[in-house]
Amino acid sequence: MAGRKPLTDAQQLIARRRVARRLAMQGAYQWLITGNEFQEIYLYFQEEPELAAEFRKSDAAFFHKLLRCAIEGGEELESRIAPHLDRKLFQVDPIEHAVLRVATCELLNHIETPYKVVVNEYVNLAKKFGAEQAHKFINGVLDKVAADIRPLEVPGKRK
Repeated sequence: MAGRKPLTDAQQLIARRRVARRLAMQGAYQWLITGNEFQEIYLYFQEEPELAAEFRKSDAAFFHKLLRCAIEGGEELESRIAPHLDRKLFQVDPIEHAVLRVATCELLNHIETPYKVVVNEYVNLAKKFGAEQAHKFINGVLDKVAADIRPLEVPGKRK
């Protein structure tokens, strides 16, 4: 580690948010599989030793907002995602479904993050956790969701 410069505040925030996105995706996946309520999943992430260690590295408030939205977003999230799918949302692989829910929450509620950053972060999560071609599916759907949610930020993509 000799010679490595400490991370700037902005770099630290980016790193903490990246961890929060991954944890929120994992929490949304857990919700899709178990049907547990937000509070139960949120507490699990703070109490289970391995997850708690990761949780401490995250932007906790950002994680909280993303996870709550992904779990409790209901019809609004589905209405934002479903028009851009070639099948029903419940038929989408649970990991991809979780990625889409959390990404849509971030596009809706965190306009301080450019849509290209949001799409890129979740495409990377799909590459890491999803099926072999999941990232291409996620990229295509999120580009369309972003164009609907942030039409001024996504020029020329609107139908």
